[in-house]
Amino acid sequence: MSNTDNKQTQSWIHIPAESDFTIHNFPYGVCEKSNGLIACCTRLGDTVINLNQLLKLGYLKAVALPENVFQGTTLNEFISQGRHKWKALRSRLITIFDKNNLELQHNIQDRESICTPITDVKMLIPIKVGDYTDFYSSKEHATNVGKMFRPDEPPLKPNWTHMPIAYHGRSSTIVTTKEKIRRPLGQIVNHESHVPELAFTKALDIELEMGFITSDANLIGEPVPVNKAHEFIFGMVLLNDWSARDIQKWEYVPLGPFLGKNFATSISPWIVTMDALENFKTDLPVKNHTPLEYLKKHNDFTYDINLEVDIISSGLSTTIIKSNYKYLYWSISQQLAHHTINGCKVNAGDLMGSGTISGSDQGSFGSLLELSWAGSKLIKLDDGTTRTYLEDMDIVVMRGKCERDGIRIGFGELSNQIISGTPMPDSSSKD
Repeated sequence: MSNTDNKQTQSWIHIPAESDFTIHNFPYGVCEKSNGLIACCTRLGDTVINLNQLLKLGYLKAVALPENVFQGTTLNEFISQGRHKWKALRSRLITIFDKNNLELQHNIQDRESICTPITDVKMLIPIKVGDYTDFYSSKEHATNVGKMFRPDEPPLKPNWTHMPIAYHGRSSTIVTTKEKIRRPLGQIVNHESHVPELAFTKALDIELEMGFITSDANLIGEPVPVNKAHEFIFGMVLLNDWSARDIQKWEYVPLGPFLGKNFATSISPWIVTMDALENFKTDLPVKNHTPLEYLKKHNDFTYDINLEVDIISSGLSTTIIKSNYKYLYWSISQQLAHHTINGCKVNAGDLMGSGTISGSDQGSFGSLLELSWAGSKLIKLDDGTTRTYLEDMDIVVMRGKCERDGIRIGFGELSNQIISGTPMPDSSSKD
């Protein structure tokens, strides 16, 4: 247990019994109030805490932060301050909101300007994402996909167990919770004519992932050592890398994901820090091969984070996936070290997706592609309907939480609804 996390610690702010946002968490986000004010914030229970107001009113003097660090509309400036400041602020927040601390607790005027009910704000995307990389780090998921797409070949390519595989995604279409996801258009091969046509995807899928957010990690040409990689990782989010499987199937050879992926990626609005996750470290899965020296981290680890996915249809919610982040083959330190081994520069606010997180049993598979086995099996929902892939008006909800030794933290919900796509372009129209 870290020195800032005593399970006996309680807050003077009311925290519901099943809340993800306990005094052991203090995630970071960005919210918009009813008056249009956008604020960097943290959260306790159902209370949103304005970080800029805390700083302006003198409660964060001990942290020695720049006076403008929370004046923007994203957390990038704070993330760029580095691990020492991240740890110091979290420790200070735990102190301020401890039930035995009276400095803010008894200052009604300051409390009213700092604290706002979660129901009175809209959560926004918390960072400006400069670059987005999506890894492919679940051995079970990669094996399942290989079996479906390459039935006459070994499911894993030889390179997979030697390095973290990834591709670069599109940062311009990253959204957060409550955003609508439009069904995308793309080239799809007609099953009867066997020729491509422009059509809306009929195989819209989810990918249960998590993402980590980086700080400014290196200069161009300078790799990040695997044993120092954690110093440059700010926190984690839930991530849904939406996928159009029929578009993806036609385009992914020879270069990999493009239109089948880049139409939308969702991340949860609250970034849970690595310091809050410190208590939930666990062992990595056993490696098939000893990795090259640059990927060997002394006492490497992963995190025990329980993950769930629901589909809401006709107002009824069905849990279709129960998985865990700890199933991933590669650690975040190995992912960042490999990402930069060629000298690639990583900046504050960059997003790194884990890749689909699947376990060994079907209930832990992290995509509809796997659950329906490429559309050959029906997924039954509690409203009496079935799915192979998502239908318009379906709502997908992802959750993640950690519990150990009397301490609980979580990520809240990442919820998005599918809506029909925009009309097809009229190729006969004149400019």
